[in-house]
Amino acid sequence: MIAGASIPYWIGFHVLVAVLLIVDLAVLHRGSHSTKMRNAWAWTIFLATLACGFALFLSKTQGRQPGLEFFSGYLIEGSLSVDNLFVFLLMFRSLRLDAEEQHRVLLWGILGAIVMRAVFIAVGVSLLNRFAWVEYVFGTFLLVAAIRLLRHKPGDDSSPGLMSWLQRRCLRGVHDSGEAGIKLGMPAFFFVILAVEATDLVFALDSIPAVLAITRDPFIVYTSNIFAILGLRSLYFVLAGMLDKLRLLHYGLAVILAFVALKMLLAHWIEVPVSISLAVILITLLIFAIASKLIPEKRQI
Repeated sequence: MIAGASIPYWIGFHVLVAVLLIVDLAVLHRGSHSTKMRNAWAWTIFLATLACGFALFLSKTQGRQPGLEFFSGYLIEGSLSVDNLFVFLLMFRSLRLDAEEQHRVLLWGILGAIVMRAVFIAVGVSLLNRFAWVEYVFGTFLLVAAIRLLRHKPGDDSSPGLMSWLQRRCLRGVHDSGEAGIKLGMPAFFFVILAVEATDLVFALDSIPAVLAITRDPFIVYTSNIFAILGLRSLYFVLAGMLDKLRLLHYGLAVILAFVALKMLLAHWIEVPVSISLAVILITLLIFAIASKLIPEKRQI
């Protein structure tokens, strides 16, 4: 056993990840715009179904508890990734990237995120196993993140300096071109990748402790994170036209972060079954998604 699973499990999972990335890169984004959108929808649904299948696989081979822990971690990471997509959408719109460039940037961003998440998870699990007080640090950090998310409005540019700097580097010489989208040269592409990785780093500081509040199994934390990240690229294009309509979802994400923070802080006194955690996550996402649809947006006069 290595980090919660046998070597064949680790090898098999990474082979699966490699195959999924190759299919994503080679097949899914060819053809017309309508074909690409259909592919994005199909790929998003397929990856979600595959994640459910992986949860069932863990339930059959390792027990019901690991399966529930994986699915709860996947939902947390996936739901928090939606808020991440707001930032990507703002960034790409500001830089006027065409669809092909957005695909390319997100692909390299996902590859970097996989490596970064692996390092973060290894460090986080190691700290929690060695120092009990780190649990309270993570719990407090999640509470602060929940409060920050409550005060944050999706679509707000929280990093105007960064965006202005990126625009100077990436849009130089194309402001008057009249193009609907631009293609990046290598230096500009590198800068945008760094911005995407920096954004993912900030969100990982919230999402990984949140999943660690559900389970300490490195294999489950890692696989649930990677499954959510794999679907991020297709999910972006599925939701790109719908993100503005999910304006209340960040409140739901704040509730989920606060819940897992309290779960971590009170773990020595109150044990919350993973089935209850899963129910809270699902119900919270459903409530705020429906509220975004039903509650009219206040218009500023």
